[in-house]
Amino acid sequence: MKFKNKGRKIYKTKEKNYYGKSPFGKFMSGALTVLLIGGIGFLGYSAAEPIINYTKHKGDEPSVPEQTSAPTEAGTEAVTTAMTEAVTEPPTEPVTESSYTAASLKGSDLANIDTLRAALAALPKNEDITYIQLPLKTAGGDVNYASYIAEAQNSLTSVLTLQEIITEVENSGYKPTAVVSIFRDNSMPAYYHDGGYVFASDGTLWYDGQGKPWASPYAQRAIDYNSAIVTELVNAGFERIICSDFVFPDFTEYDLQILDPILGKNDRCMSMTSTANLLYSIAVSNGSEMQVEVTAEDIICGRKDILQPMLLSSNNIVLNIEINKLVSGIQAGETLYEFKGKPSEMVDQCLMQVNGDIVDFNTTVRISGASLPTAELTSIKKILSDYGFKSVVIG
Repeated sequence: MKFKNKGRKIYKTKEKNYYGKSPFGKFMSGALTVLLIGGIGFLGYSAAEPIINYTKHKGDEPSVPEQTSAPTEAGTEAVTTAMTEAVTEPPTEPVTESSYTAASLKGSDLANIDTLRAALAALPKNEDITYIQLPLKTAGGDVNYASYIAEAQNSLTSVLTLQEIITEVENSGYKPTAVVSIFRDNSMPAYYHDGGYVFASDGTLWYDGQGKPWASPYAQRAIDYNSAIVTELVNAGFERIICSDFVFPDFTEYDLQILDPILGKNDRCMSMTSTANLLYSIAVSNGSEMQVEVTAEDIICGRKDILQPMLLSSNNIVLNIEINKLVSGIQAGETLYEFKGKPSEMVDQCLMQVNGDIVDFNTTVRISGASLPTAELTSIKKILSDYGFKSVVIG
């Protein structure tokens, strides 16, 4: 149903008629006005000095508002810390290129130097690829490089250092981009329970329906861990970092009853955007660029808390369209979204579904989840161009 905006009513009042006063009346009115102003001035001056002296007696330093009540949850303190750090004056964002053409490797491609070289050699040579996206921390929590961070040690899958990875990519004629999964992490909280969601009653670790814990944006350890990852990447020399998986698990109604009540509130998005802004600040302060990646599946399923253009420091995002997910259909609650036809036609249908959620962002589109022939990739790029997207990632 469409509602017509009737606008705001404007009410007008009739002007009153004021009749002129006699000369004597004018004189008396003026005299009374002078006396009134003088009286107010005298009272104000008399009262000002005691008030100032009383204020100075309290101390000359600016007063700091006292905290009226302590946070009841450790998670709330974590988000407050992250928001405080992220809301400070943001550094100048690096100039983003007008177009960005990249190919993405798999986590297994980073196992060692031989797998990395083989993956780089197998990339198509006729796609004008400039950047290589490297999944250095993937969904699930695997860390695909030799990190020095304590929380990463149980999740390492590679012997390669960041410098070895960067050197190999650059020697192959490309520029490296780091990709980091943030909260879709089941590994770190399995070893560090204070990094995950916990029961409100006793603080024990929560597991989803598949028996997996998740990293929580309300856990200071999870925020610190991802901050350390991004810091490690910018210190190694990555000029572009893409952070993905700013998502909550699909909580059941029962989960929301036994976990922190804030997880069922509309403003829970603040925990995601504040963490994104913190990571953005770390990257930009070190001369790097940071973007947020969202998947089309997450948007369709309602996992889009991160898409808050008024809260995010940067409006540059990456939309990941996974072809294999479109082929099998996307289940959102009781609704199955089906996509028909060739991959290019499914991409078009998907964009019609999610475009309204990303219209306020500068968007790079990533096509992943399937190996497509050149002709089909060309058709997809044409569709993306018709929508106004100039930057494309394949893989």
